[in-house]
Amino acid sequence: MQDKEVISILQNQLGFSAKNISDIKIFIIELLKANKKHNFISKSTEKVIWHRHILDSAQLVKFIDFSKGTLSDLGSGAGFPGLILALFNKNKGFHVKLYEKSPVKRTFLKSISDLLSLKIEIHSNVYEKSIKADYIVSRAFKKLDAIIQVSREIVKKPHKLIILKGQNAQEDLKKAFIKEKYDYKLENSITNKDSKIIIVDFKK
Repeated sequence: MQDKEVISILQNQLGFSAKNISDIKIFIIELLKANKKHNFISKSTEKVIWHRHILDSAQLVKFIDFSKGTLSDLGSGAGFPGLILALFNKNKGFHVKLYEKSPVKRTFLKSISDLLSLKIEIHSNVYEKSIKADYIVSRAFKKLDAIIQVSREIVKKPHKLIILKGQNAQEDLKKAFIKEKYDYKLENSITNKDSKIIIVDFKK
């Protein structure tokens, strides 16, 4: 998928504004500069960053109500998906928190947040204290059963857990739900026909 095609999807299907696209372009420039030194994303994905990283993260806006509440991204890395969702968010009352253990990545996230005037909080340790969030998102944090455990034990209820997963999503769900069953949905990813988006509803 070409960059122009991705930008068209972002604007026409997902509701990203021209300002959002401009901000994403600035973010990409800074990320590619930082990547020369720190390897935040795989070098093989640099040329397909719009499709592989930006659109993959951005598609989650379809499952989030930004009119109220809070969102926490577990294992934000270089900002996927949390920073992209924060960039899209137009509601000052909707709070986005990024959890990332790497000090180098946290410094990068803070620099981007300042550069783009994003309203986000950056935290170092998911396990430090209880997390208050209406949405928990994750792209590359831990295995599904570990994420489920965080949701069950650390995050306040109720909340929705939204996870980007590869082709083994159904198998991972079976392993994660051996002890306890939860309401969930599987949505198709728009970036990869074999990938899925897992949405788990933690009601209590």
